[in-house]
Amino acid sequence: MTTRAVVLGVGHYLPERLVPNSELETLVETSDEWIRTRSGIERRHFAAEGQTTSDLAIRAARAALADAGVEADTVDAIILATSTADLTFPAAATMVQAGLGMTRGFAFDVQAVCAGFVYAMANANALILSGQAKRVLVIGAETFSRLMDWSDRSTCVLFGDGAGALVLGAAEGSGTTADRGILSTDLHSDGQFRDLLYVDGGTSTGTTGHLRMEGKEVFRHAVEKLAETAHAALEKVGLTGGDVDWIVPHQANIRIIEATAKRMQVPMDRVVVTVQDHGNTSAASIPLALSVGKARGQIKPGDLVVTEAIGGGLAWGSVVLRW
Repeated sequence: MTTRAVVLGVGHYLPERLVPNSELETLVETSDEWIRTRSGIERRHFAAEGQTTSDLAIRAARAALADAGVEADTVDAIILATSTADLTFPAAATMVQAGLGMTRGFAFDVQAVCAGFVYAMANANALILSGQAKRVLVIGAETFSRLMDWSDRSTCVLFGDGAGALVLGAAEGSGTTADRGILSTDLHSDGQFRDLLYVDGGTSTGTTGHLRMEGKEVFRHAVEKLAETAHAALEKVGLTGGDVDWIVPHQANIRIIEATAKRMQVPMDRVVVTVQDHGNTSAASIPLALSVGKARGQIKPGDLVVTEAIGGGLAWGSVVLRW
């Protein structure tokens, strides 16, 4: 028998404020057509005044726990993927832990920008396979609207706020690809590309800073690296794109999503797409899409799912799991 990290439940939360492209037309020189054509985004959500990343994460976590039918005090660990933590320290995950009323276990943040949730899933899988935890709450949550330079129309129209969460639990499998749970992971980073996507603030400047991006270069790297990491994760367990029921990609840009699916030879009707409704929510993107995909009736028990993401660092990776 083989231990697997199986998805027990999934949930998400979006802030109440819905921001259509038409509203951004009043803030920056842009148009609904320009945004849709270049990104596929139609609307996004922004956190309210005083609403923090941990607030969003707590709501998504509660939804996932309810979906799993488990109580927070049965969770051994919380891993929160975010680049927009409430404070420099402590970890926002500890604030989620307190918000859920947990007084046991441990909690920490993972920071790999848009690839953060994939990294968090890989860490949760390792904790479960090693026996250090039997049940892990994995969350992606962001308030990227607070990092925008509202004079930069190339970036400020792309991002939104939100949170998604999964509950992973240890289960016994046969050791084959028919098992439910995480089958393989594949992680990469290359710091020589850090200037392609970054925030120009931090301890070196004493400011929060704003997001900066070389869009064309990020696009080129994304299409190439996302397909490569997805193929690598599938190859580790002897699978191919033809075996995949659903790709649940990082929701950054519809053109990247389409180009990656084409390279993987997976038709778009087997790709979960939410970018039109949420924009780029960074580390929250994949768990949001997983939760919405399940709610839509797309992702069903037994389906083979591939998630892949790339973000600042550059950091990228993928997870293959059977739902």
